[in-house]
Amino acid sequence: MRILITGGSGFVGTHLRQVHPQWQYVSSRTYNLMSLRECHHMIEDLRPTAIVHLAARVGGIKDNKDRPGSYFYENTAINNNVLECARAHGVSRVLSCLSTCAFPDVVDNYPFTEEDLHQGPPTKTNLSYGYTKRMLQVQSEAYRQQYGLNYSTFCPSNIYGPGDHFGKQSSHFVAALVTKIANAQDGETIQLWGTGTPLRQQLYVKDLCQIIPILLEKHNSSAPLIVAHHENLSIKSMAEELCSQIDKNINICFDNDEQMDGQYRKDGDNSKLKKLIPDFEFTSFKKGILQTYNWYAENR
Repeated sequence: MRILITGGSGFVGTHLRQVHPQWQYVSSRTYNLMSLRECHHMIEDLRPTAIVHLAARVGGIKDNKDRPGSYFYENTAINNNVLECARAHGVSRVLSCLSTCAFPDVVDNYPFTEEDLHQGPPTKTNLSYGYTKRMLQVQSEAYRQQYGLNYSTFCPSNIYGPGDHFGKQSSHFVAALVTKIANAQDGETIQLWGTGTPLRQQLYVKDLCQIIPILLEKHNSSAPLIVAHHENLSIKSMAEELCSQIDKNINICFDNDEQMDGQYRKDGDNSKLKKLIPDFEFTSFKKGILQTYNWYAENR
């Protein structure tokens, strides 16, 4: 198979290249996927037989809150173009990356399952981004139904690790946490957004890059397969975990702005994933956050 990775210079794409350097990787510098014409050129030039679609505009809670129109327009255009051009050029296999932001803000039972995807709207702080990912699942299923194509999706929980977007306005929580703690002085107090009470599943990026090739081969259904570690930790406990492992005395406080908490819970049930990869061992947050911190401290 000739496998094409969109978003090849992004956080996940960069790590995936280390696992499978023989695959083809494209980024916004090589093809503008918001342009239907350039997307057609990409397929014509590279002639893939399968696509792993990772390209997206992504960011943290504040960036999503400040720029919802940009998130909606850019992600909708990218997803529509990639899937339609793949279909038009006879690419029969596309595996697309969603996000747990696509799932409802609140469900009746936790952890939520793949069947809960359409049970309510995404959380308000990530509403436009969440809906673009939900529509990507709908589009993949529609193409599967109408055209008989093996287009499927997977839904990772929050991703973190070395090479993340550290120190940027669009940083996710773990990258922002690592940046603040690494740059703080011994004995300093750092302030984080929100109350510290929301719960999150964190997925180490190197784990995901081991899983994606397996999904490309084995995940051939319409279900938006949840890819998540079973650990479900509070924001406060994650900050304290990192502080406990480093040679600094850092105090953590929160601004208690509940609007910056986002969803209280968004943990997904990984039972279906475990049936595909029963022997896979996820990296614990304790181990992964220290490796992430050490990488940043050495490379900042």
